[in-house]
Amino acid sequence: MFRGSGWNVIKVLWGREWDELLARDVDGVLVNKMNEWLDGESQRMTVADGAYVREHFFGPDPRLKKIVEHLSDDELRALRRGGHDYRKLYAAYSAAVAHKDTPTVVLAQTVKGWTLGPSVEARNITHQAKKLSIEELKIFRDRLELPIPDDQLETPPFYHPGMDSEPIQYMLERRRALGGPVPKRVVRAKPQATPDPSVFAEFSKGSGTAAASTTMAFTRLLRNLLRDKNIGQRIVPIIPDEARTFGMDPLFKEVGIYSPLGQRYEPIDAETLLPYREAQDGQVLEEGITEAGSMASFTAAGTSYATHGVHMIPFYIFYSMFGMQRTGDQMWAFGDTRGRGFLLGATAGRTTLNGEGLQHEDGHSQLLVTVMPTIRAYDPAFAYETAVIVEDGLKRMLTDGEDVFYYLTLYNENYPMPPMPEGAREGILRGIYRYKAGHGGSRRRVALLGSGSIMQQVLRAQELLADKYDVSADVWSVTSYQLLRNEALEAERWNRLHPEAEPRVPYITQVLRDAGPVIAASDYLKSLPDQIGRWSPQPFIPLGTDGFGRSDTREALRRFFEVDAESIAVASLHGLTRYEQYAPADVAKAIADLGLDPEKPEPRRS
Repeated sequence: MFRGSGWNVIKVLWGREWDELLARDVDGVLVNKMNEWLDGESQRMTVADGAYVREHFFGPDPRLKKIVEHLSDDELRALRRGGHDYRKLYAAYSAAVAHKDTPTVVLAQTVKGWTLGPSVEARNITHQAKKLSIEELKIFRDRLELPIPDDQLETPPFYHPGMDSEPIQYMLERRRALGGPVPKRVVRAKPQATPDPSVFAEFSKGSGTAAASTTMAFTRLLRNLLRDKNIGQRIVPIIPDEARTFGMDPLFKEVGIYSPLGQRYEPIDAETLLPYREAQDGQVLEEGITEAGSMASFTAAGTSYATHGVHMIPFYIFYSMFGMQRTGDQMWAFGDTRGRGFLLGATAGRTTLNGEGLQHEDGHSQLLVTVMPTIRAYDPAFAYETAVIVEDGLKRMLTDGEDVFYYLTLYNENYPMPPMPEGAREGILRGIYRYKAGHGGSRRRVALLGSGSIMQQVLRAQELLADKYDVSADVWSVTSYQLLRNEALEAERWNRLHPEAEPRVPYITQVLRDAGPVIAASDYLKSLPDQIGRWSPQPFIPLGTDGFGRSDTREALRRFFEVDAESIAVASLHGLTRYEQYAPADVAKAIADLGLDPEKPEPRRS
């Protein structure tokens, strides 16, 4: 396979003891036997005695048997694999270094558990072995020629050949050349100027009566960032094939798609207003259908501040279902390498893109990302929330030098984008703020928590409750359940470690103190809002999308998962029964009036 890809291949399969036998192989029968010999048989031969090797490897063919007739069984047992022959390995590495023009791969055959004794070496239980017996330690010592006497093996010491020995001096010299004995990250990138405030200004004004999706709003924001004089050249848009789906095709004409060879053909849409344009100085990384390749580019750009001393800000936008679920390992590694950047899960939500089937119904990415320690996860409902979050992220990464990265979910559902309420900024960044107060004319009060596109259902539920049931519902926008939970855990830990100090009160507890029953509706699993449930000072009712969901329309799917306006209203009325502010019989009547089916199967099991 490597040779077919143009690589130089060096195989180190058999140790030097085989060289003489190969020289005797005038008919090629030994080489043929080696090529036919299976891995499982090779493992068996490693643990067998010399008589077994003579009979099963060399025995069937008289010509093979003749090649080893001068060797004893012990000598046959000692035939090594190439990966354990330091001369062969040295020769292979020397040849690899000397080879020019093409990459080299060294394929070495080894034995797992080599040197660890007959009960461990080449056995299937090798990786389960936790301890060696004295006899096995003796084999280990003898095989590696370590000068440790038998009487020290009961509590085996570390072996050190001495500071003046050639191996130690070599290792120290190599460590000095690599920058010291402990790996150290040297960040040479200086603080970078953040974008001009005008980049974000338009989003706080709203879109008036014009409907737009948060994905469209983000695309507009990205274009503004690319045009910014401070950081425009540092922005790296990364797209795995779906640029037009996300409305990002205007970037093709404005900044171009990066290609080291430039535009080599006339694209099919050359005569259109927004043609596909490749260029050597293009800025968009159009990766093709490869989330793994896109994450590799995201990692290269997101760690550039350290590896190259140059701030780059990657914005990797993808179908949210295809992010954490497919490349979670790479995202975890990105956090581990202190990467910085923005992940954008577009067409998000379990009920928002049902037309393309279950492959796009993401109801769990917001939960999956919470396992990553350095990520800040947001689920914005409005354009101004997205702008505030991105602005804050750029400041943290470029000015404050924080090793963080962001995950924002974006939606393809269109609705008018409202102006930003006064004083909302702090709450947006901390995870929750009151977006719209209830009418206030009723003693019956509830708090409705909404996120993403389900916020529209929450706002409809607020109207239903006010118009039909005389309930005053405050609507809260929850931009990040993850951050609210993290802050609550920090307060809890501080209180535990400072028992004599005045206890800290979690932010979520403060804002919901007098809210009445709390109904949290999300386009994600109930366990997402449930992250903050135990810190709610009022009864907490999570609504979410547990299950698959195969409904034919967005409206039917939301009714199926019970996250539509009517279901939110009923949950609110039921919450009021705990305060004896609403009678159970009246809730049952509301269920019938609103067309809900109390006998339908639980969505998670359907």
